Amino acid sequence: MLQQGQQFPLTIKRLGINGEGVGYFKKQVVFVPGALPGEEVVVQATNVYPTYTEGKMVRIRKRSPHRVKPPCPVYERCGGCQLQHLDYNAQLEAKRDIVIQALERHSRLNIEALHIRPTIGMEDPWHYRNKSQFQVGVKKGRVIAGLYSMNSHELVDIDRCLIQHDATNRVTTVVKAILQDLRIPVYHERKKTGVVRTIVARVGFFTGDVQLVIVTATKELPRKELFVAEVKRRLPEVKSIAQNINGQKTSLIFGDETIVLAGEPYIQEVLGDFSFELSARAFFQLNPIQTIKLYDEVKKAAALTKNERVVDAYCGVGTIGLWLAREAKEVRGMDTIPEAIDDARQNAERHGFTNVTYAVGKAEVLLPKWVKEGWKPDVIVVDPPRTGCDNALLKTMLQVKPKTVVYVSCNPSSLARDINTLAKHYHIEYIQPFDLFPHTAHVESVAKLVRQ
Repeated sequence: MLQQGQQFPLTIKRLGINGEGVGYFKKQVVFVPGALPGEEVVVQATNVYPTYTEGKMVRIRKRSPHRVKPPCPVYERCGGCQLQHLDYNAQLEAKRDIVIQALERHSRLNIEALHIRPTIGMEDPWHYRNKSQFQVGVKKGRVIAGLYSMNSHELVDIDRCLIQHDATNRVTTVVKAILQDLRIPVYHERKKTGVVRTIVARVGFFTGDVQLVIVTATKELPRKELFVAEVKRRLPEVKSIAQNINGQKTSLIFGDETIVLAGEPYIQEVLGDFSFELSARAFFQLNPIQTIKLYDEVKKAAALTKNERVVDAYCGVGTIGLWLAREAKEVRGMDTIPEAIDDARQNAERHGFTNVTYAVGKAEVLLPKWVKEGWKPDVIVVDPPRTGCDNALLKTMLQVKPKTVVYVSCNPSSLARDINTLAKHYHIEYIQPFDLFPHTAHVESVAKLVRQ
């Protein structure tokens, strides 16, 4: 049994789902952040548990040929990215491998027989994020904004995040300076004093529109008019300035109340042939360039011929359903969040679709009701949260038995578990991994399942 503080040699076999190196010491699994497959390292045990050990790398005896120097100056401290020290092509291979590992661990499927395609990556895997949410703090009398360091309460000031679109970096930098110049009080997490908590910046990749949301702990924003005037003067590209009020002690960024301080209540974004209006709290995919590739894959997998009834479960603001609507006879979407459904309805109406309807509710409740009324889907598209599909929905799908299920996943573990359940009546035609978040351990996938 390993002891805490003990040092030992380790060969890294693969990357784990959080981007850490995984090796075995006397049959005990060891997780080592920063270590890469194929490396021989000396590790110090930091936490020893009955079934696994967490360690930190003391030194590398044999380096991976794929190890690179991370270009970001705060990479080690920030924790927002996990894989900048791994060459990009090797990241894509590792992500396909993460999908395979999840299938090995959470399914009884014959993995040799599955068609798991190479990961689709980006030509330029930097500056791809259209939105930043940086916490605000004060360090040595200076206003800073960034992310909390891994497993600590130290706020890391991020000047220019390399995975953020430059427009969002610029907004954050200038707003920090305005807060400093106007001496607007910054919220203090422990003392619960001050006002400004978070700077949220979002850019329309394909329109250039920029949105700024300042999240405050109180409704009162000191020197509000001056703040707005300075933002307009120094950041003329900002089309929408809003204040969101969140006085709760919570890890959630946004509170329930949003006030538009200046400009439009939303910015425009375009994806393919569609335009979207994004209000301060509206959810939108964070990597528009890869989202288009992902949605095109969903369309290919659905293989519609204008005769099909399609269900878009967990539809959000309706993006996937709209992407399929032209090729479908009818699309019905559902989501449990009423605001998302309002946005989805507006999006469908704005694009002139008459064959798309949206309902507030759970797919596992609405689907059986529709089937009873004589409306049976040919294709079901699911894009569930990280926890995967609700069990009741999987059961419903096995009862309704659509011809095709297209599963869009942001978590390989829940994907593996869910398609294992659906494999009772479905053949898994292929799984296509996507890299929506380069330099992080995230991997998205599209799986096509066909009724047997």
